Amino acid sequence: MTPQASPRRWFVAGDFNGFFGLLVDNLAVMAFLSSVLVGLFKFPADVVFTRMFPGTAFGVLVGDAVYTWMAVRLARRTGREGVTAMPLGIDTPTTIGMALLVLGPAYAKLRQGGMDEHAAAIATWHMGMAAMIVMGALKFVLSFAGTWIGRVIPRAGLLGSIAGIALMLIGFIPIVELLRIPIVGFVGLGVVLYAVAAKRRLPGNVPGVLAAFLVGTALYYSLGPLGLAGPGYHAPGALALRFALPLPTLGFVDGLAATAPYLPLILPFGLLMVIGGINVAESARAAGDDYSTRDILLTEAFATLIAGVCGGVAQTTPYIGHPAYKRMGARAGYTLLTGVFVGLGGVFGYLSNLVELVPLAVLAPILVFIAIDITAQAFEATPPHHAAAVVFSFFPAIARMVAIKLGDPTYVPPERFERLLASTEGGLPELGVIVTLGNGFIITSMIWAAFLAALIDGRTRAALAVLLSGAALALFGVIHSVEPSGGLYLPWTLSGTARTLAFQFTASYVALAAVIAILSVLGRRPADA
Repeated sequence: MTPQASPRRWFVAGDFNGFFGLLVDNLAVMAFLSSVLVGLFKFPADVVFTRMFPGTAFGVLVGDAVYTWMAVRLARRTGREGVTAMPLGIDTPTTIGMALLVLGPAYAKLRQGGMDEHAAAIATWHMGMAAMIVMGALKFVLSFAGTWIGRVIPRAGLLGSIAGIALMLIGFIPIVELLRIPIVGFVGLGVVLYAVAAKRRLPGNVPGVLAAFLVGTALYYSLGPLGLAGPGYHAPGALALRFALPLPTLGFVDGLAATAPYLPLILPFGLLMVIGGINVAESARAAGDDYSTRDILLTEAFATLIAGVCGGVAQTTPYIGHPAYKRMGARAGYTLLTGVFVGLGGVFGYLSNLVELVPLAVLAPILVFIAIDITAQAFEATPPHHAAAVVFSFFPAIARMVAIKLGDPTYVPPERFERLLASTEGGLPELGVIVTLGNGFIITSMIWAAFLAALIDGRTRAALAVLLSGAALALFGVIHSVEPSGGLYLPWTLSGTARTLAFQFTASYVALAAVIAILSVLGRRPADA
């Protein structure tokens, strides 16, 4: 008689390591979202915590639940014991981009227009929901064409544009924040680098992200009362009890029209997640877990749409680190634990309490490491001869970062900013060029990298096609918008300096295409007789 096979376990001790690692990643992103909106743009905290957080967290619950089920199903189908679920959470680059480039500026613009604080916050929230619906719908459609997209856009363009966001938004801003409380922040960063970048083992095999979180929090609350953590220390206040159900609402319909000026940012955010989903599915397959790429993409699209309908403003995505979670010994239980903890945290408010208790200087090191890892991956996963194309794609992101800082009224008064945008002393206005270069920077980065990669490979026709596409996009403000907000426009409606800038940027692509075409013809050598 054949002995009965032991039941395959989908929840093991290693799932607790995976749970803490995935949870802290999600917590760091949500903390940064609230810090940017509430701290930088003075957004009402109650709208962030009781309107935006519940729906966003519910999207994580839905996505992680589906990925858990997919892992259990794969284990049963293959008969393997050690199947690890695909990690899913709130996407870091696009959430930071949404906060800094879409939600925050939209709220500030409404307030400058005279709308009261609460009404402006609700209108911005509705626009954030609409952006989620747009991204989710795009991801759903592109999930059936993800492989084709990966072939059309070279890896240097895809990863270079993400790396630009990583360096400027995920890395630079958080590293400034962590150095505002340097002992806490720098030590936390060192722990992450020691354990994750250098791959050194910590006592008890504690995950590096969790260790950095614990060490940073302990330093902050032990040194702070003694005055040794710098002037940035704030004692914890009374925790607010918040209960908010992520109920479906049609509020996103009111915000759809307001998303139009931000489509050059919103649409690439969705595209990047499709490409990212393809990459992580391949990574999981290489680690031994053969998930359907289409199922992975459809799940993240579905979770994003659900989150948007329920009030969320940050999209979900499968995380890059599937092999790392497998090395931790995690199986399918860690994603279910994370989804339930995050989802219920949005409902009962303890997620917002954690965000308020843990300072950004404690969580910022995790974001800085993510920025380092994404940028390193852009070079490691790209053919070495395309490294110049990756670097070339960084410049639009740098311009966007500078424009964000200069557009802050704390540094440059609005009236002076407007004068500098229109000043033509010595040629085109320097600030106008910086703002124009930075607007639509994600698509611009893809175009620049794709152009140079094609040029390096000797594919002149492809390079010319990319340049002419750039000219068409620049003409209508999809890239290089001359509007400070980055909005689209019809070129014949522009006037003055704005019209000159738009014409010059558009013409530069056409002129370069003409020169490249001429050089390619002149550079041909007749065959030897």
